[in-house]
Amino acid sequence: MTAEFVLDLDEGMLEYFRDMADVLVDRCGICRPEAVARINRQYADLEVDPYPDLLCHEAPEFWALPAYYDRGDHLLPPTGDPEADAHIDFSRLPIRPAPPRDSAFWTLPR
Repeated sequence: MTAEFVLDLDEGMLEYFRDMADVLVDRCGICRPEAVARINRQYADLEVDPYPDLLCHEAPEFWALPAYYDRGDHLLPPTGDPEADAHIDFSRLPIRPAPPRDSAFWTLPR
């Protein structure tokens, strides 16, 4: 476990996961503790290799946005690429509820 994430991450992957949290803060307007909690919930069971893990083949947006938006099981998540996501009306996408406040996913002070 790292400082804020519930995964075992080396320095490079810790920075990558922090970049994912930055995406949620900047793009979705949520606070950093909630962004980290959402990422923790989404990827808690993921085994991450040292940097550059396979995750790094996509921009952090690709992995961050599905922790916030729920497009349903039959649709692909937003990619974070403005051209690829141009057809998506983000204002109409359902938003996943944040993890319960008493869950272990909340690792930063509120």
